Amino acid sequence: MFLVEKPYVSDFFKKTVRDNNIPVIATESAKQLDLYDATQLISESDAIQRVHEGNNIPIYTNSENAIGWIAENLSFTDLPEKIELFKDKLKFRQLTKTILPDFYFRGVKLKELNDLKFEELPLPFIIKPSIGFMSMGVYKVSDYEEWGAAIASITAEIDQVKDLYPDSVLDTNSFIIEQCINGEEFAVDVYFDSAGEAVVLGILQHVFSSDSDVSDRVYVSSKDIIEKNLTEFTEFADSIGRLAEVKNFPVHIELRRDRDGTVLPIEVNPMRFGGWCTTADISYLAYGFNPYLYYYQQKKPDWAQLLKGKEETLYTVVVLDNSTGMAIEKIESFNYNKLLTKFKKPLELRKIDFQEYPVFGFLFTETAVNNFIELKNILDSDLREYITIK
Repeated sequence: MFLVEKPYVSDFFKKTVRDNNIPVIATESAKQLDLYDATQLISESDAIQRVHEGNNIPIYTNSENAIGWIAENLSFTDLPEKIELFKDKLKFRQLTKTILPDFYFRGVKLKELNDLKFEELPLPFIIKPSIGFMSMGVYKVSDYEEWGAAIASITAEIDQVKDLYPDSVLDTNSFIIEQCINGEEFAVDVYFDSAGEAVVLGILQHVFSSDSDVSDRVYVSSKDIIEKNLTEFTEFADSIGRLAEVKNFPVHIELRRDRDGTVLPIEVNPMRFGGWCTTADISYLAYGFNPYLYYYQQKKPDWAQLLKGKEETLYTVVVLDNSTGMAIEKIESFNYNKLLTKFKKPLELRKIDFQEYPVFGFLFTETAVNNFIELKNILDSDLREYITIK
């Protein structure tokens, strides 16, 4: 069964649950998300009873905001404990210490940041919330000057976002400092089946504009990216799954391959694929299979068949985060039509209320390999050309 929550449910997701008669738990949030008529809604008490009677039945959430409901209502299972192993980045590092014994990390409270002995920290390092979402509060620090700027930025950012998400999604009081992982970064949608085996449903490469860039702007999938990484990433996910002992469990893994070829996890987001219904939806737009349905039905993609004819094509999720340098309250509008003119084949545009959430929207595109410049342009853009100031 599926558990839906704010901030966003895509039309593709809504159509999937309706057309395939997938049970959706009728929480108050679900009733406010404009699910399609004829969607199979089951009461919260019925859902809890099904979990009582079932044996590890598959559960999927579109948003980590749903984690609170699971913790409150399914505490008689080990699901809340498994979720916390991944959601809490400090606990996750402790979990994976046996396979990454030399990886440096430490936990720290927000109020302790100014008192840390900077000379004892390994440069460069990443600081981020122990429980976080997207790139909120994530900073790369290479010297003392950047450390001071990071602390100031974290404090300012917390004031903007602290009331947007529950503590189970974004905890602005606890942080983790860890060594910087170099190399190519990837986002991988995976589910662990009823036997605990990892099934990869999508691989996207996270493209950056520079070494200091930690934004979520561009994620690219292609035949080449999937073929080169599928076996290795499946084996890596299997190793994580064995440590956590999870079954019927979807995750969104962010990882990097270091310069020496070692695969290192950045984080593993539990109970969902990419946030805001992004990465699963682009897998459908690109390759024609439905990751939500594959998880629900315990199916494995036939990647050899799905990738046929995709040799010269890139499929991209563009995250239109506010990189303008302007406070949201000073922005009157965003010119989505102008944005679309910059891409030869946009597949889907999702406009988001940027006054409520710190993102203008999401754009899905199909791009010829020899036209990467259109992705490079949006990657380098601060988006100021698309906004109107009040």
